[in-house]
Amino acid sequence: PSSIEASLIAKSPAQARIVRQCSRVSAASRAPAGASAGVSRRGLGFGLLGVGGLLASRGAGAAEVCDSSCETDVDNLPLQTTRTGLKYRDIKVGEGDTPPKAFDVVVHYTLKIETPTGLKPFFSSLEGNGRPLDIRVGTGMVIPGLDEGLATMRKGGVRRLYIPGNLSFPNGVKAKPGSPSVPPNSAIVADVQLIYIPGIDDDLEIVGAGEDEE
Repeated sequence: PSSIEASLIAKSPAQARIVRQCSRVSAASRAPAGASAGVSRRGLGFGLLGVGGLLASRGAGAAEVCDSSCETDVDNLPLQTTRTGLKYRDIKVGEGDTPPKAFDVVVHYTLKIETPTGLKPFFSSLEGNGRPLDIRVGTGMVIPGLDEGLATMRKGGVRRLYIPGNLSFPNGVKAKPGSPSVPPNSAIVADVQLIYIPGIDDDLEIVGAGEDEE
């Protein structure tokens, strides 16, 4: 992984490969015209640990967006289906606007696959240092199912996505210690928390925003 990826994510090589497949974290990219210039990429990448303190319902050591108590109730929530075949349940509906196409969103997510013993995670942004990931919506930076699911979320929202194989990983994901492999074009489940939309949610203070690059 690049030095930027290593500094932002600091995950194992196997985890970094998944991040590159599902979300190319780019500290050099800029928000599109109309986005607030007051939020620097440094603020999003390095200072965003300050946002972690806002995740009151999720402890810093949590490994999944939807924990055991969430799992107990999620199947009872209304199920929505889009025209592409993506299905989702809103665990928590966020507030404010949805992200315009090509805007960055700051998220946590856990990716899971069904196994003979139930759903098993194969990636979580909450592992390691637990720093959120920065994704540009609607530009193909993530697998299609995750991209589509994020596009209609709002700040503070938590959603479970049921991503069919044609919207998932076309080349699959190799197993790593303690986590299952994902065969090509396999259906997966993604639990996503949208923390912040730079350029829209300017009321959220980000530690380090506006600092000069070192």
